[in-house]
Amino acid sequence: MFFTIIIPVYNRAAVVQRTLDTVLSQTYRPLQLVLVDNCSSDNSLQVLQQFARQHHAPDFQVQVAQEPHHTAGAARNRGFELARGEWVMFFDSDDEMAPGLVDAYARQVSDRVGEVDMVSVRSMLVFPDGTRREAPFFTRDIMAVQLLHSQLATQRYAVRRDFYAATSGWNADLPGWNDWELGVRLLLAQPRIAYCEQAPMVFVNHNGRDSITGTEFHSRAGQWEHVLDMVEAQLRQAQCAPRYCRLVDYRRLVLAAQYEREGHGELAEPLARRAVEALGNSYHHSLRWRCLVCPVVRWLYRRIVAGKRGSARIARHLF
Repeated sequence: MFFTIIIPVYNRAAVVQRTLDTVLSQTYRPLQLVLVDNCSSDNSLQVLQQFARQHHAPDFQVQVAQEPHHTAGAARNRGFELARGEWVMFFDSDDEMAPGLVDAYARQVSDRVGEVDMVSVRSMLVFPDGTRREAPFFTRDIMAVQLLHSQLATQRYAVRRDFYAATSGWNADLPGWNDWELGVRLLLAQPRIAYCEQAPMVFVNHNGRDSITGTEFHSRAGQWEHVLDMVEAQLRQAQCAPRYCRLVDYRRLVLAAQYEREGHGELAEPLARRAVEALGNSYHHSLRWRCLVCPVVRWLYRRIVAGKRGSARIARHLF
């Protein structure tokens, strides 16, 4: 069984070596590692090329490429063009993997030969102060979990090459939340999913400005809303249960709350109003909506603005 790991890199010369070392430490072989420099202005490309010269081997093939279209999605698509593995893993250039990660994926696939399209793994979030928190991980109601928690984030799964190829790959025009959108499309294709339920083996960097995800939302207002609209359209086209569109509206509410937390009420107010109106319409403004769901929705909004955790789990049961 052959795995390909694809990592896009943009101005990560100072941190990417740590990620590369964790790939090199994988106990599983053979592996192919495809590194795609995405218009870096620092010496990231030279770091990648040096790693390839030092570590390329018959059972650890390292290939370095460049992608001129400056989005992570475009770089990942370029990496996939070069992938030779039966199974593909995408990873970010500032995160880390435990040595047994690929082995764990391989065991899940071997235990269910011909019956698995994707394998989902637990992950740990690492914060600026050094604290860690395990990311939400569920084995049921996976579409709801993806919509709320992005369980199929970039670095948290392996996917069978042929299954992935049939879903059109990454949307190269989305600068943010592209892994969330791809995860929804993968689930709409109805994959057979296995789950690695042991301790987390992926460590996701949330260290503020050094993180790919960044620290705030208002500077890219409009981009997030576009992705939300796109995913809602996909769910409606697939005739999914109304519940899932409600969860997208909840994500709009979360985004609005983040805008308010950042001091941008002018962005928060219209988006929150749109989300609440859409949710009310989905319940036909029934007694249940007026007396139960709407008050809880408004309470959840205030919780998020205040920076309190756990609202998504409540929303999952509410809707």
